[in-house]
Order: sequence, then structure tokens, then C-alpha cells
Amino acid sequence: MMKSFQHNRPLRILLFTNSIILIAGGLLGPIYALFVEEIGGDLLDAGLTGAIFALAAGVTVLLAGKHSDRAKNPAHIVVFGYGVMGVGYLLYLLVDSIFSLFVVQVVIGFGEAVYLPSFDALYSRHLDGDKEGSQWGAWEAMNYFSIAIGSVVGGIIAQQYGFDELFILMALLCFASALYTYSCSKEKLS
Repeated sequence: MMKSFQHNRPLRILLFTNSIILIAGGLLGPIYALFVEEIGGDLLDAGLTGAIFALAAGVTVLLAGKHSDRAKNPAHIVVFGYGVMGVGYLLYLLVDSIFSLFVVQVVIGFGEAVYLPSFDALYSRHLDGDKEGSQWGAWEAMNYFSIAIGSVVGGIIAQQYGFDELFILMALLCFASALYTYSCSKEKLS
């Protein structure tokens, strides 16, 4: 499988930058309900905030897909989405109620939904025709591995340092991924 990426720098860049985003999200994933409880919520509130995220993302992704089709450089949309997610993760620092968490979930859902269609379009554009299955398989594997890494690291950080430090790290990972994607957007991803 690695040979299929040896000469395909755009796919390597996209896999790397997206793995950073997925690690950032994975840092909070399995301990999210504990954060909800910490701000005075319960399991139902955790479920509601997840639903709000999904609804915001579902509505946005339909519009973002249409916009992605018309974009001159879809990598810039990916950068924007990564940046919005980073801002959303920083907004967790201000959450003090379930309502404020609802707002943050909308921001993060929007950011994720904005970048996904453009990311998928870019990834598809750079696939090698006879290796599409293995190259999409690499993305799927990277998705699971990133979430696994994020889950363990997130639990350790939250236990040792607390949620604020975790949110800052999540945001920094998103911003770093956005900056690297932007730096590669013109010559390597177009």
C-alpha cells in the first residue's frame, strides 16, 4: 500500500493533515460526556449536543458540497473548515452551560461540514486510477488509527491536566493542520 503513496505527494499531504484533525477530535471523543457532566449536564444533554452537532453539519455539508464544486481552489475551503474547527475547540474554554455548549457544537459541526466535501473532492482528484481502493482504504485506516491515538492521549491529558489544556491542544492541532494545508495549497494540492 505504501508504494501507492510513494509518488503521490498530494495524497500524503491530505492524509497527514486530516489525521491531525481527526486526532484533535479524537482527543475529546470518549470523554465528552464527562465534560458535559462537569458543566452541569447529564447524559441526555450529551446526546442533545451530539444531535445539534450532527444537524448543523448535515445542513451545512449540503451547501458546502455545492460550493466546493464551484471553488477554484478547494484546498482553501479545507483550510477554512480546519480553522473554524480550531476556533470551535477554543470556544470550549468559554462553555459554562448546556446552551453555550449547543452554540459551540454548531460552530464545530459547521467547520467539519465545510471542509469535508472539498477534502473528499481533493482526495478523489489525486487518486491513482488503479489504486483507488487501497488509497481510500489508507484514508479509512488513518481515520481509525487517528481516533485511537486521540482517544488515549485525550484521556491522559484530561486526567493529568484538565479539559482546558485539552481544548487548547485540540485547537492548536487544527490551526497547525490549516496552516500546513494552506502552505501546500497552490503548488502541491491544486
